[in-house]
This record gives sequence, C-alpha cells and structure tokens, in this order.
Amino acid sequence: MAFPRHRPRRLRVNESIRSLVRETGLVPQDFIYPLFVVHGKRVRREIASMPGNFHLSVDELVKEAEGAYNQGIPAVLLFGLPKKKDREGSESFKKAGIVQQAVRALKKELPDLYVITDVCLCEYTDHGHCGKIVDGRVDNDQTLKLLARQALTHAEAGVDMVAPSDMMDGRVAAIRQALDDEGFSRVALMSYAAKYGSAFYGPFREAADSAPAFGDRRSYQMDPANAREALREVAMDIEEGADIVMVKPAMAYLDVVRLVRERFDVPVAAYNVSGEFSMVKAAERLGWIEGRRVMMEILTSIKRAGADIIITYHAREAAEYLKHKL
Repeated sequence: MAFPRHRPRRLRVNESIRSLVRETGLVPQDFIYPLFVVHGKRVRREIASMPGNFHLSVDELVKEAEGAYNQGIPAVLLFGLPKKKDREGSESFKKAGIVQQAVRALKKELPDLYVITDVCLCEYTDHGHCGKIVDGRVDNDQTLKLLARQALTHAEAGVDMVAPSDMMDGRVAAIRQALDDEGFSRVALMSYAAKYGSAFYGPFREAADSAPAFGDRRSYQMDPANAREALREVAMDIEEGADIVMVKPAMAYLDVVRLVRERFDVPVAAYNVSGEFSMVKAAERLGWIEGRRVMMEILTSIKRAGADIIITYHAREAAEYLKHKL
C-alpha cells in the first residue's frame, strides 16, 4: 500500500471525537485541597510564594472549605500554624490546638466534607524538624510517641483521616495502634509513604513556617535518586496499617507513582507540591506559558501515571475549569 490504512489523525479531528477516545479523565472528586489554618478571626492573608493560597483563621477556613466542597472537591488536608513553638511541638497535640479547633468547626458546619489532617511536628517545633531532637539529632522512636499523641487529639476532634508526613520509621504502626486502642478504628490513615527530600518544598516552608533551623531533612526523607526504595517504604506502610499510600512530590516522581500503582492494590495518592504549583504561577505571570493549560496537563499526567487521588493547590481552579469543560 502507498499509504497506511490506519490514520490516527481521524480520531483527533475535533473535540467531540477527542473526548470520546480520551483515555484519562479528571473530575473534581479526584482532588484533595490543602489548607493552612492560623489563630485569630477574619484572617485571610495570601501566601506570597503561592498565589491564590492563604493563611486562614478558622472562620475563614470554613468559608474556603465550603466553596471547595460546593465545587465538588470532597476533601481538605489541614496544616496548622501555632501561636508558640517549643522543642517538642506541644501545640500539635493540645486539644485546643489550631488544627483541632479547625477540625471541630469543619465537622460542625460541613459534616459531609471529608477532613484529613497532616500529622507531623515541623510546623510546631522551634527547630523546624519533624521529630524530637536528642543529642543534636532527630530521635525516631521518641518521636513516635508524640505523633501518636497528636493523631489521637485529631481523632478526638472528629477527623476522618490522619496523614503522617514525618517519615519516621514505624510511625504508621504506632499511630494505627494508638487510634485502635482508644476506640478510633474508624479513623483512616493515609501515609506519606514515599516522601522525598525534595527541593520542590520551598514555598510550603514559607506557608507553614517550617524551615529547619539547622541541617536538613535528608536523614529521614528519601533520596531523590531512589525508586526501588520507595517500593520498600510503601510495602512497610501497608503492612503497618496504611489505608492509602502517597508519593510526594508528584511531577518529578511520576515513574514512582507508576511503580507503586503497578505493584500495590491500594489507593495511591500523589502530592502536587508547592514548588510545582508556584513554578506554574510564576511562569504564567511572566507570560511564558498558558497557565491553565499547563495546570491541566500536569494534573492529567499525575492521573495518567496511576494516582487515584491528587493533592493539589490547583484544586479549586482546576475544578472551575472542569465545570466549564464538562
């Protein structure tokens, strides 16, 4: 034959046929929306490095979460900024802590919204590390007790799911055991199973005021060069009781998302992190890219790689875009 019988372009000729044969679809129900809660009232302060994201007091947080829920986004992930920091991050496990207050308010005003809380110490410690410091180092095993205590106060406040992000060995088992022992077996657990020591977290550290005062987190977060290690981490967390496993960051680790999806039959989340978000916004402001198209291409690539759930600061903007496309 002078020309191939099959012409792929026949299925690309217009949007109607493209939508019929599209292999990967996005809906707002795929998203978890991260939010930053602070003390005070009527606080809605934009985070300079993350345009469109805010430090929110509890009253404003409820409004923001309601807006997201009305767009079809089913879940939020809460990060708290305390009034005071100390060596152990004690506000993280106070019953009147800022995240605990936020959970109570959200479950009262929006009972059907699924509320997830980050479990870690970095926002709450005066040294900015994710665990308790002993002899100048993060002590893994002593940190587990504090994380379990923090998770319990979130459960008592009414949270639906806890998400430990600290990367201490054994923390999933410690938290799961503490929750079950206290009658909170209904509370689910999403582990930051493959969390890399990434440079893409910069804007988040401004947003959460959580930069380490000394050293870095590479002794407990994963080496970006390793993929097989991620499978070991995920396997351990599933064995310890994780209901959902996460890969973080997402964009530079799509190969890891794919490996995890193919190896394990549990829900897989991927965190489209602050640096990934902010790069898009910065390039858009400079006129170098079409921001919304790039946003949707990135989110689609994460879903295509195998993520069931996407945690993203783009959640509301993407949901609005999808509303008009559907």
